[in-house]
Amino acid sequence: MSDEAQLPRAARIFVSFVALLRANSFAIAPEQTATFLAAIELLGPKNLDHIRQAGLATLGPPPERLDTYHRLFDIHFIGHEQLAAEGAEEEIVRLQEEGRGAEQPRLADEINESGLTATRAEALVERRFAHAAISDALRRLSRQAHSRLPRRRGYRHRRARRGPLADLRRTLRETVRNDGEMLHLARLRRRTRLRRLLLLIDVSGSMKARTEENMRLAHALVQATANIEVFTFGTRLTRVTPALRLKRREQALNAAAHLVSDWDGGTRIGDALQAFLAVPRFAGYARGAAAVIISDGLERGDPANLRDAVAKLARRAWRLSWFTPLATGPGFTPQTEALIAIAPFVDEMVEGGTITAIVSHFLALGSRKAA
Repeated sequence: MSDEAQLPRAARIFVSFVALLRANSFAIAPEQTATFLAAIELLGPKNLDHIRQAGLATLGPPPERLDTYHRLFDIHFIGHEQLAAEGAEEEIVRLQEEGRGAEQPRLADEINESGLTATRAEALVERRFAHAAISDALRRLSRQAHSRLPRRRGYRHRRARRGPLADLRRTLRETVRNDGEMLHLARLRRRTRLRRLLLLIDVSGSMKARTEENMRLAHALVQATANIEVFTFGTRLTRVTPALRLKRREQALNAAAHLVSDWDGGTRIGDALQAFLAVPRFAGYARGAAAVIISDGLERGDPANLRDAVAKLARRAWRLSWFTPLATGPGFTPQTEALIAIAPFVDEMVEGGTITAIVSHFLALGSRKAA
């Protein structure tokens, strides 16, 4: 059965309201849905206005779309169908229930067989990952990740022959041993730590041929460094880091496959990134991080929405890299409208069509500086 069918009956109307907002391009993360339900439980609402205010506080609709939020709320909870026709907002979708659990989710093999085109439609499916031997590129990544991934200065200090700070404690201790004679001044320098990595993987239909290798790459990175967060996006945003923490690769990928419900579906990169930035905890993962997006950039939504999200992400991250299978060489020039829109905000847009190329770019991040 679907997750919707397993919910208490009283909660389904609130979850379907969130689904209605998502269907009308509101960026809402799963954590916000949980917070919305918790707020309703805490308030014990006595009227619809209490529910409306709880949604405003937890779902965070943007100020410029508050009128649309209120119209959708009335349509969903009051049933004022005529409001949709009278409103100026286009493409308001009435969606009372998102899946009733009557059918088992389809496997990814059953839809979007070609995987060659991007679509806006949402397809909720399950996916199975085949057993495969680890590639030489991933073995190389596992061996060299600790020494070659980007690092930052930590807050603790260590002994050093040369450094900007004096180690007075060690200097005085050695002076006492030498009968009060100070032979040299001990020095300190700050330790270095692995910089946080943020990996966002496109799992839409146009990336279907690359999804499995990209998820294996994500698992190898999670096993190589603890300071990493991994998300998938297509028509939804899903945090898969906990699943990829499992040491056995097949077990980890199967766990991730059950978490993600939009494998091989539509492509709404801008909405997914806006949802990521709308959750403070998620946005905090990007601060000072080496952010990497693996996607072909075949956006079916508004390129301006994608451009705004990438610009915000670039301001938070230490460095933002975009790996795309459309890049076939060092002289790559973006051709699609979405990639042209985001080009000024990414530090590099490089080849992401093979696992070997992606691993090489990852291992080279440590030697690069943010632009």
